[in-house]
Amino acid sequence: MQTPPPVIRVSDEVRTAVDERRPVLALESTILTHGLPRPRNLEVGIASEQQVRDAGVLPATVGVVDGVPVVGLSAAEIERLCTADGVVKVSVRDLPIARAKGLDGGTTVAGTAWLAHRAGVRVMSTGGLGGVHRGASETFDESADLGTLATTPITLVSAGVKSILDIGATLERLETLNVPVVGYRTDRYPGFYVADSGFALDYRIESPADAAALARARDELGLASAVLVANPVDPAKQLDPEFHDRVLAEALDAASAAGVSGHDTTPFLLDHVQRATGGRSLEVNLEVYRGNVALGAEIARAVAG
Repeated sequence: MQTPPPVIRVSDEVRTAVDERRPVLALESTILTHGLPRPRNLEVGIASEQQVRDAGVLPATVGVVDGVPVVGLSAAEIERLCTADGVVKVSVRDLPIARAKGLDGGTTVAGTAWLAHRAGVRVMSTGGLGGVHRGASETFDESADLGTLATTPITLVSAGVKSILDIGATLERLETLNVPVVGYRTDRYPGFYVADSGFALDYRIESPADAAALARARDELGLASAVLVANPVDPAKQLDPEFHDRVLAEALDAASAAGVSGHDTTPFLLDHVQRATGGRSLEVNLEVYRGNVALGAEIARAVAG
């Protein structure tokens, strides 16, 4: 009789590191499968893993291969997800569908966080979070990232939510869901492409050790939510804020004129922004991601320590 595939496959390297309480950093894969063009996506996937290893931390890129969720993709599996056609985007709700159909998938923030936590990985880095979409009071369009993070005790480093979303509503929703949000050496919530979204934060931390202490306090209190560390892009490398605001307004007008709505809105807006900035937004995206991976590795070391 053929042995059925595991429900969740954790690589031997990740399993050993978790058991020995060595630092591990989870990385999502939708940035590779859906966020970056080929072959740039594979270059970033390989470079990010090497960046984490160079920091003395084990990378655990998460994805779905043949319907099996994997925490700690091999280099060959990362290449497969970056180059194969038909790779789907997998959030938590999509995991049983991907499993039943044997699909390949890139995991979202929600999917990655949930799987990483199941594997015992305590820290994760991403680029930007999903959030509440503009007009959500009528459409109820809200990323599943928020609900999952409310019940998944992981420390997550991001550069806020993309500015195409309703940032104020997202922060209100995170407060309602009891998800703590702290700025890393800043009192301002970042807006992904820009260091300051225009919204203030109540709390800030100054070091990876502070982030580890916050996670430890959360665990001691028995709370189940993630800790969100908002890490702004270097202001010298952000999109010019005035240019950003103008391009964003044009993108929103274009989406409205084209009748774009629902899940088609985000890719439409991001594509418009990328074209309008001559690809500059993509370079900022990568700068954001590298910075979050670097900070996530430092926090993973502090948490393990």
